[in-house]
Amino acid sequence: MARLLIVLVGILLMGQVGMSADGLTTISSSHGPRETMDRLEAGAKAKGMTIFARIDHAAGAAEVALSLRPTAVLIFGAAKAGTALMQANQTTGIDLPLKALVWQDAEGKTWLSYNEPKWLAQRHALGPQAQDAAEAISAGLGAVARAAAE
Repeated sequence: MARLLIVLVGILLMGQVGMSADGLTTISSSHGPRETMDRLEAGAKAKGMTIFARIDHAAGAAEVALSLRPTAVLIFGAAKAGTALMQANQTTGIDLPLKALVWQDAEGKTWLSYNEPKWLAQRHALGPQAQDAAEAISAGLGAVARAAAE
């Protein structure tokens, strides 16, 4: 029994290491979850980005009689910007379009998280040919996220 417990703990710890938050940017929001998400969506649209989906994980949980604090994902992007990254390495397409998560912690604080585009460029070994595009996407996403959270 003790050996089984040690093996299970080891598996869990390995999973935690594999699930690190490298490249994840998280900022606090001065607004509630719904307003933060509305502001994020409006900001992305104002920058000419396409909104592909808005997924309300808390509503999904409620549909199966489970509770989840406010947690929602916005999927958005601009083909003109993202295509340059995929031209450098098509595997980048697994991380595009961009996604941002708005969530509320146990203390009621709202947060906005997203994968840092420069980290995505590193993850997919895009090289110098995609550096300018990754930096531009990073700057644009950061500006939209900060505006939504301020």
